[in-house]
Amino acid sequence: MRHQVAGRRLRRYSAHRRSLFRNQVTDLLRYEKIVTTEAKAREVRGLTERMITLGKEGSLSSRRRAIAFLTDEDVVNRLFKEIAPRYADRAGGYTRMVKLGQRSGDGADTAKLELIK
Repeated sequence: MRHQVAGRRLRRYSAHRRSLFRNQVTDLLRYEKIVTTEAKAREVRGLTERMITLGKEGSLSSRRRAIAFLTDEDVVNRLFKEIAPRYADRAGGYTRMVKLGQRSGDGADTAKLELIK
């Protein structure tokens, strides 16, 4: 039974899943949009919003938490200097997910995840 179990496994072991999410959040903050499967986009969305909230706090401790999660320090600097101030007066909902249909290779549902301007 899966009572009270949150999140998706995505057929990966935990270290692989964490690495996948770290890379996708970093790329989303770097390029401001990514195309991925719908299930991955749903998981990455919450993690990205958490990183932007850390950027809005702006403290040393929140910067260290962001550096520990994101894979590129240049993206962390961009998060704290450019991206987070853009959402200073917004309470949440920094990302948008647009469904794109099925991928031709394996039929997986794809989605575009992007930061709201």
